[in-house]
Amino acid sequence: MVMAVRVHENGGPDVLTWEEVEVGKPGPGEVHIRHTAVGLNFIDTYFRSGLYPAPNGLPFIPGNEGAGVVLTVGEGVTHVKPGDRVAYVGPLGSYAEERLVPGDRLVVVPDGIDDKTAAGMMLKGMTAQYLLRRTFNVTSDTTLLFHAAAGGVGLIAGQWAAHLGATVIGTVGSAEKAELAKAHGYTHVINYREEDFVERVKEITGGKGCDVVYDSVGKDTYPGSLDCLKPFGLWASFGQSSGPITDFNMGLLAQKGSLFATRPTLFTYIASRSDLEMTANDLFDVVKSGVVKIEVNQEYRLADAAQAHKDLEGRKTTGTTVLIP
Repeated sequence: MVMAVRVHENGGPDVLTWEEVEVGKPGPGEVHIRHTAVGLNFIDTYFRSGLYPAPNGLPFIPGNEGAGVVLTVGEGVTHVKPGDRVAYVGPLGSYAEERLVPGDRLVVVPDGIDDKTAAGMMLKGMTAQYLLRRTFNVTSDTTLLFHAAAGGVGLIAGQWAAHLGATVIGTVGSAEKAELAKAHGYTHVINYREEDFVERVKEITGGKGCDVVYDSVGKDTYPGSLDCLKPFGLWASFGQSSGPITDFNMGLLAQKGSLFATRPTLFTYIASRSDLEMTANDLFDVVKSGVVKIEVNQEYRLADAAQAHKDLEGRKTTGTTVLIP
């Protein structure tokens, strides 16, 4: 038996319970790993609250990413072996000391990247990768707006986009977060509590608008995000930290300049093994080269996951947070 965080009923952070669970032996294609660090992400709160239903119902162990050491492998697993340092994103179940993971979801962590960094960067870092390299191919000609610039994905995306030569505009909710964003590649930072972000984007771009807006906020930034785009621009809505958008109007895309809109998810972009390896390797390369620095700004004991969720939802965290078993 090992210890894990479980959710027996949907609700606030207090529904996260610390209890014993049984892991079992790995079946065909599975790998038994011992976690050394677990990543904390906003999507974890969606599953906990019930906004996103857990695929296998209640109860469930939350958590979408982690890093650790391979203990044993099941039949047919050849790309990892006992003793390997590995990391992964999905499926649910990372808030545990040990677990079984589908072998095809694991990638070997290269030398030069420690376990805490790996655990905290897989979901956020691969999200930044697909947003900047595949959802919209950011280049030196790109002007982009990234909401929640001081968040985990935002800090990675700012550095990466700046390396690609883009003009990078970000929104934040405090002066402290504005300084953090400026230190991570953002050319312009807008404090949305003090300024109208739509008007500031128009000023910054000389009225032209942005090529792409990356929006993980949801309700509070819609439809303002659309007003920040130039004609034929792309709105990439990849999260909803302020709540879901319930009144999306397709007609606005026509009215505001024949705009494009997408609701991408990482899990679609890394569904195939080849896409997972390509995305992870691209991330590993920019981290190892120093182009992107992953800063683990908060650590909590895994047993204290409820407090970590409270701080995350209370916007008290910045950058990357990890849970330590």
